[in-house]
Amino acid sequence: MFKNMMMYRIQPGWDAQAVDMEAALDKARFEECGASQEKSIGWVEPRGEQHGPLMEIVAGQRICKLIVEVKAIPSSVIARKANERSAQIEALEGRKPGKKELREIKEDLKISLLPMAFTKQSSVWVWIDPAANFLVIDAASQARADEVISLLVKCLDGFGVTLINTSVSPAIAMAQWLTTQEPPPDFSVDRECELKAQDESKAVVRYARHPLDTDEVRLHIEGGKAPTRVAMTWGDRVSFVLTDALQIKKLAFLDVVFEGASSGKDDGFDADVAITTAELQKMIPDLLQALGGEAVLA
Repeated sequence: MFKNMMMYRIQPGWDAQAVDMEAALDKARFEECGASQEKSIGWVEPRGEQHGPLMEIVAGQRICKLIVEVKAIPSSVIARKANERSAQIEALEGRKPGKKELREIKEDLKISLLPMAFTKQSSVWVWIDPAANFLVIDAASQARADEVISLLVKCLDGFGVTLINTSVSPAIAMAQWLTTQEPPPDFSVDRECELKAQDESKAVVRYARHPLDTDEVRLHIEGGKAPTRVAMTWGDRVSFVLTDALQIKKLAFLDVVFEGASSGKDDGFDADVAITTAELQKMIPDLLQALGGEAVLA
């Protein structure tokens, strides 16, 4: 279910009832792009059942699913057709279009080509833990997470979040773990990392499937390269890549997590949600503690 995680604290004072959330999300239900529409974003049924609820509650956890659909027209196609039209204007009128007119030509071409463009859909899982005032978004980029938050704020009255910050920055903590080879309790450092120079060179060194307990890694860090990504495993149960922006990438649950799990008569959705959120409810506090705990805002 979750492959990435961006973590937020829900601002105090918000306490929407489940029925209120369902009605609010329904106002932004996903609809496919119209003929001349470039992008559409909205909520769909997490369980995949048509006309089902837009918010599922499993073991007290609220799960939503967002769909983003875009129509993409290759810029090379627009540029080629714009050049053709520009050449026609020059041949007929004896002048070359100016920059402003050329921009307008490209915009007109884009609009005319949209009905023929193929659509591409992507989904984003959203997890709300109301008891812990916690929001997790399965987004690979900050821009996509911002889209999700903007729609949540628009749909849910009084809803607001703050990005979680820790007392110790992930970059500093990761550098210490790699240098001392002493990861925090219940965590191990795996065989993948990225180091980036902080000077103008912006030199990058990447290790994949490579031991990190070497003098070479330590010397890179001592020479001024800061870790931007480090692969880790928590409790021999969950593996992930931690970034210097406190984002979780490549989240994966090891086989032991699902041993003995049974989906019963349902589609397995409830079991997946219950198991994964239960694991993450334990792992996230441990990770934040390893980074000195949440920073207290002044």
